[in-house]
Amino acid sequence: MDVFSLTGQVALVTGGARGIGRAIATLLATQGANVVIVDYADARETVAQLEHEVPGGTFACQYVDVRDPEQVRRSVRDVVDSFGQLTILVNNAGTASRSSLDSITEDEWDRDIDTNTRGAFRYIQAAVYPYMRDQGTGRIINVSSISGFMGGPLSGGSGIGRSGPSYAASKGGIIALTKWVAKEVGELGITCNSVAPGPVATEMTRSANYALDHQVIKRMGKPEEIAAAVGYLASPGAAYVTGQVLSVCGGAAIG
Repeated sequence: MDVFSLTGQVALVTGGARGIGRAIATLLATQGANVVIVDYADARETVAQLEHEVPGGTFACQYVDVRDPEQVRRSVRDVVDSFGQLTILVNNAGTASRSSLDSITEDEWDRDIDTNTRGAFRYIQAAVYPYMRDQGTGRIINVSSISGFMGGPLSGGSGIGRSGPSYAASKGGIIALTKWVAKEVGELGITCNSVAPGPVATEMTRSANYALDHQVIKRMGKPEEIAAAVGYLASPGAAYVTGQVLSVCGGAAIG
C-alpha cells in the first residue's frame, strides 16, 4: 500500500484559489485526489492553471461564502452529487484583522470569528452529517495558526505583519474545535487534525514586516511546506492520527 496515495479520494479545499490553499489543492491532486476548490474569487482561473500544471488531475471549483450556512450545505451536497463522495475536507479559508486590542472594531472581530472558526464548523457539520458518517471514513484537516496558542503579535517593526486578537481567538477556536470533533467522530472512522503554520510567504504577507529572530529556522515558510503537512494528514499513513495540531512554523512554537 502506498501510504501517501489519495487515488480515488475526493477533496474539498476552502480558500483554495491562492497561497496556502492553492498549494494544498496542487499537492492533493498530485497524490491522486479529485480536488474541488472553494473560494469567493479566482477559483475558475486557478482550476485552469492547475489542470495545466498537474496533467491528469481532476479539478472543479465553487464560489462559496463560508459565512452563509446554506451555501456551505449546498457546496458539500454538490460535491457528493458530482463525485459520489467527499472523503477529505480541508478548512483553509480565512480572514485576518491586524488591528490591535485598542483599535479593533466589533465588525472586524465578527468577520474573523465568522469566517475562520464558524466557517470551519459549518463545513465540518455539513460534511460529517450525513456524508462522512454514512461512508464510515473521512479526513478533516483544519488550517489554524501558531497565533491560536501563542497569541500575538508575531511581528516587529511597524507591526504590518502582526496578527490581531480576533485572528488569534479565531485560530485558537479552530484548535479547540479540532480536538472536540476528533473525539466525537473517531468511532465513525473519521479523523480530525489541524495544521498550525507560522509566518508563510504568500501574496497576503508579501509586504508584512515579520520579525524572525524568535524562530529556529530564520526564514518564512513556503506554502508547499504547509501543504506537505496537510497531505500527510489526509493520507492513509495518518489513519491513526487524530485530534492533533501539527505546527509548521520554523521552530517558533518551541518557545
